[in-house]
Amino acid sequence: MTDPRVVDLVRQELEVDGTTLSCLTAGDLSAPPLLLLHGTFWSRVWQPVLPALGTRHHCVALDLPGFGRSAGELDVEQATVPALAGVVARAADVLGWDRFDLAAHDIGGGMAQHLAATTGRVARMVLMNAVMLDSWPVPAVERFRDPEVRAATTTADVLEGRRRATRNAVARQLSDAEVEDYVSPWHEAARARSWTAVAAAADARYTQVLVPALVEAAVPTRLVWVRDDVFRRSSTPSATCRRCPAATSSRSLGCTSRPRTPRPTSSGPCWST
Repeated sequence: MTDPRVVDLVRQELEVDGTTLSCLTAGDLSAPPLLLLHGTFWSRVWQPVLPALGTRHHCVALDLPGFGRSAGELDVEQATVPALAGVVARAADVLGWDRFDLAAHDIGGGMAQHLAATTGRVARMVLMNAVMLDSWPVPAVERFRDPEVRAATTTADVLEGRRRATRNAVARQLSDAEVEDYVSPWHEAARARSWTAVAAAADARYTQVLVPALVEAAVPTRLVWVRDDVFRRSSTPSATCRRCPAATSSRSLGCTSRPRTPRPTSSGPCWST
């Protein structure tokens, strides 16, 4: 019997700036729009929660250029938070969304903050273990600013790094098949180069400079934080809430920094353990 609390997922394509972008979609077209942004992974991270979120929203989990199933390849200039936020805004234009909710993870959270601060189009926002203030990049990412490091990094290096990151970021033990599904895009050299470009472009100034505009925009924001996330400082959510009064935070248990089982809240979608 079909569970009425979940909906099917459909992978679709959008033409944005002459590039074919892939996205996972769920929910009725007439439902409130929810745009979901990945960080250093791809739309696959949202797959476990999309069927349930789709019962309340028209969900679109976008693959950025050069990531996941999208075409294209990013260089460092194209991979900055402001540049990628621009791509997201133009994708929303293609979707016909003037105003929408946002859910974002990791570096995708930087793009979400940029959109909330600069466009007036974001109604509500959930940031899950997202980059904020001066909390990023971590040294393992920052090292890719060095062109020699990027040049010496092979596709196989990126693929193996993504395998390790996938296993370390999830609380339960993943099967080999699950891991390979998560890392499948990085068998392609263009995807590996796009990943190193995003790493090289990671810069905390892109989120620090947004604080005054975020305060003024006052977009209702929920920060969802995994208590044991080794990639983000545990003090960051409270620091963000002190500086941005429209933000509230909640913390979940476990070591994973990936989206988890969704539950609705008064301020928009949230995730529980």
